[in-house]
Amino acid sequence: MNTAPMPLARHFAFELRFQSLFNEGRALTFPCDAQGHVDMDALSTRARDNYLYARTVVGREFATPAVQPCRLQ
Repeated sequence: MNTAPMPLARHFAFELRFQSLFNEGRALTFPCDAQGHVDMDALSTRARDNYLYARTVVGREFATPAVQPCRLQ
């Protein structure tokens, strides 16, 4: 059995997180690459609509998005 640690990229993907400015428990997240690029063609229609909405209301309803690692499941 190989016990060498796997590279970090195999354990984590990235997500672009739009945190609500008014409700700490509310955020919208979308899968992205390490630079924060979202593949809109890979999103469902609803997710794409939410992504476009979140981008439009940055500074009014959501904070500037942040790229963060997330565990792959």
